[in-house]
Amino acid sequence: MNPLTFVYHEILFRPLFNLLVAITNFLPNHSIGIAIILVTIIVRLVLLPSSLHQARLQQKNQAKLAGLQKELKAIQEQHKNDKTKRAEATMALYRKSGVNPASGCLPLLIQLPILLALYRVFLSGLNADTFRGLYSFVAVPTQLQSTFFGLDLSTPSIYLGVLAGVAQFIQMRFFNPSPAMQPGMDQSSEQMMASMQKNMMYVFPVMTVFISLQLPAALALYWFVSTVLALGQQYMIKKALKLNSAPVTV
Repeated sequence: MNPLTFVYHEILFRPLFNLLVAITNFLPNHSIGIAIILVTIIVRLVLLPSSLHQARLQQKNQAKLAGLQKELKAIQEQHKNDKTKRAEATMALYRKSGVNPASGCLPLLIQLPILLALYRVFLSGLNADTFRGLYSFVAVPTQLQSTFFGLDLSTPSIYLGVLAGVAQFIQMRFFNPSPAMQPGMDQSSEQMMASMQKNMMYVFPVMTVFISLQLPAALALYWFVSTVLALGQQYMIKKALKLNSAPVTV
């Protein structure tokens, strides 16, 4: 086992898997569905400080970029035929004004491995093979309730798949920020990026439904709950920090 695989398994996957099993054992009806919801809530709460930090950085960048629109347009006009010089001038302006286009990436890089590990936990399921990864103080479940509101979480569910897709669409429709002006980007490039974002707003939800129909419904339940929690979190953060969240025009 290489070092990266070891870190992923022992620091992320295994603790999350043991948390899921421990909560399932603790619940009176040993419901996997309720355990999935609780674990997803716990992980979202743990990641909340990172999300707040990212939102504050976004707020600062938005304020600074708003005051640089005249300078950015002047740079576009001055170097409209030279993308390299336009990018260099834009980056110089960003550095001078303290704008960092990549400032919000670090929190996302921290969150992504955790969310992928959580996804892998639910994909692996609870069975004799995965129980080998339990800690000595976490008991092997003797009872498991895989039915959740009449749906078998061990098989694909079109209902949960559609719910996950709808939640994904709402998140992308109302909470995806408009593409930020990047160094060297002219008006046509900006329009192309906006068009791509608009297309993804429809493609991603459809992909979510399609993927959900190929996997156990436990994954679709996690996907739906995680997206709904993200929606609530984004709404509260944007409202508290008064961030711009104009929806993509349809």
